[in-house]
Amino acid sequence: MTENPANAVFVDTNILVYAFDETAGRKHSIAAKITENSWNDKNGHISLQVIQELYVTITRKIPHPVDIQTARKIVSDLSTWKIHNPTVEDVLKAIDIQRENQLSFWDSMLIQSAAQLGCRILVSEDLTHGQVIAGVQVLNPFIE
Repeated sequence: MTENPANAVFVDTNILVYAFDETAGRKHSIAAKITENSWNDKNGHISLQVIQELYVTITRKIPHPVDIQTARKIVSDLSTWKIHNPTVEDVLKAIDIQRENQLSFWDSMLIQSAAQLGCRILVSEDLTHGQVIAGVQVLNPFIE
């Protein structure tokens, strides 16, 4: 995936789950558009953590789980996005982010991954909309 660093967007697992969960109503429509735009604009960024969480969630936790072969295809397709593979140094930085911002460790890892990929935006519904952490601004696309 060719990227434009100024437009780099890190997409949280929940957004991707909604994109593939047709029972999610309005959230599905919004998330599907974000995902489509990320592919078309070649600015989608994720981490290995996101891919793993997505696979488990869409095959086991949504109302109409995706079959394993379809989920495998989704994961394969997402491999064209820019993917962060965290190191121990990233884990240590995430621990610092967690401590400084009173966040969960896993949310801190997402922020660290986004920062490492040069993303200025993290699209997620799980963090405070508008908050800037480690140079990454959280945007909740479902806020009206």
